[in-house]
Amino acid sequence: MNVAIIGVTGAVGTELLHCLERRDFPVSCLRLLASKRSAGTTVRFRGEERTVEELTEQSLKGVKIAFFAVDNETARTFVPVAVKHGAVVIDNSSAYRLSPDIPLIVPEINPDAVRRHKGLIANPNCCAIIAITPLWPIHKKYKIRRLIISTYQAASGAGAPAMNELRESTRAFLAGEAFTPKVLPHPYAFNVFNHDSAIDLESGYNGEELKIVSETRKIFSDPNIAISATCVRVPVLRAHAESLTFECANPVSPGDVRALLQNAPGVKVVDDRQKNYFPMPVDASNQDKILVGRIRQDTSDPSGRSISMFVAGDQLLKGAALNAVQIAELLCEQESPVLQASKSA
Repeated sequence: MNVAIIGVTGAVGTELLHCLERRDFPVSCLRLLASKRSAGTTVRFRGEERTVEELTEQSLKGVKIAFFAVDNETARTFVPVAVKHGAVVIDNSSAYRLSPDIPLIVPEINPDAVRRHKGLIANPNCCAIIAITPLWPIHKKYKIRRLIISTYQAASGAGAPAMNELRESTRAFLAGEAFTPKVLPHPYAFNVFNHDSAIDLESGYNGEELKIVSETRKIFSDPNIAISATCVRVPVLRAHAESLTFECANPVSPGDVRALLQNAPGVKVVDDRQKNYFPMPVDASNQDKILVGRIRQDTSDPSGRSISMFVAGDQLLKGAALNAVQIAELLCEQESPVLQASKSA
């Protein structure tokens, strides 16, 4: 495959590069693209130094798979260009996620949707992926009717500049120095605040919360799930954590859920009550799988149909880069039965 990573010098772009190498993705030619400011810098891939080029319309010619890890404005400008030149785009921005004719894919949930692409596939919101990957096996068997999500989102969700701001503001706080936030709207060290996306003035929900609701319904192909989300930023460098409480159509026990998730793809159960050991961002960081624990009956529902649990997942991996590469692997399998048989072996 002739592959391009657009936004390769950012946090997600860097992880895309690592994922392609680690998973031995079939790359014949790799084009590394970024802004004019980053052009000329080098990155390492498969033991070689590669030069980053400036993103232009011409630079997208001849690309088979284009991974976009850029802001919405850049995606709206250059995604159509890449598609026009014949690439299949896997886009990490939110610009196209809710377009009805564009597949929104989590490979563990709706892999068949890859067949419907017309040159563009959207990669879902990180918190949506981390929440619904472990929820999918439960939804298939017990039919989730209502879902309440509270997120504890790391700096990695806002990119490398936010991660640096957390480091610097923490250093300044411990040194007793003043620090003025430049990337995020509030002091980050030793603080928790509403997610930095815009607030919808009518509903009171922020943009991140609205994304989770809409994207979950689209990926599950179920517009009737009742969902409420509360998204906050916490002073953690990497990996998001989420509290999930869901009500099913029929009674379900913690044992039922634990058994379903024990061998579920993309999930690892971390649920040791005796040692008080459950999912944590420090353990989820740099891990492909989403950690799931605190699996317990929701005692506020006397019908026995509700469960509460806690999850943690690496926002830069399964929440972004890894999911995108898994989508590309689906494209390879669709195109090459030989490759599919090789992967299965």
